[in-house]
Amino acid sequence: MNAAYPPQSVVAAAVGPAAGFRPTHVVPGDGMPTWEAPDGLVASEPLDALLPVRLLERRGDWGQVLCLNGWSAWVDARLLLPVPQGPPSAGQQLARTADARALLTRVEETVGRYRRAVEDLAAGRTDGETFRDTTRGLRIGAVIDGEAMWVYDAEHDRWCYCDGTAMATFAVPETAAEDAEGAGGEPGAGVGEPDGTGAPPTTVFGDR
Repeated sequence: MNAAYPPQSVVAAAVGPAAGFRPTHVVPGDGMPTWEAPDGLVASEPLDALLPVRLLERRGDWGQVLCLNGWSAWVDARLLLPVPQGPPSAGQQLARTADARALLTRVEETVGRYRRAVEDLAAGRTDGETFRDTTRGLRIGAVIDGEAMWVYDAEHDRWCYCDGTAMATFAVPETAAEDAEGAGGEPGAGVGEPDGTGAPPTTVFGDR
């Protein structure tokens, strides 16, 4: 697993603890590389998949992101997935999903599986290869701010907003939204290609 919070010996830019940290984006599902400067010359530690970050600055396709522990680095900002900054506005027609508790149960189960794998590795009951095999495919993401929660539903590749037991689909990758509507673009066009736009854009329901 990549280092979500790199050690101080490899920190590209330490800006201090992120008091009142509020993420604006999350790292895509495959993780992402980072650089010390917006020039692509000196690579830094990669970021874990679905790690919450705050976008501090944008220079063309480059973006400086801040992690919860105050560590910052430069990334390809086109690949970042935006996190909703407020609850759905009143009157918007949102696609209602199942009770939030079912998704929360899956989040808890995934965290439990990962924690057990970490404990086995730390106790010497397993090795690194077994740890990677055990944790392969585990994906979760959640941002909680008081009563509001944004949680990633890996099974349906979407972000959901929840303010209690009521949960609504808030954002999905553009490709997933098109598939759901039966609108087909050219498969794989521009996704992950050097001259493309990187990760597919995210559609926020209510803004369409």
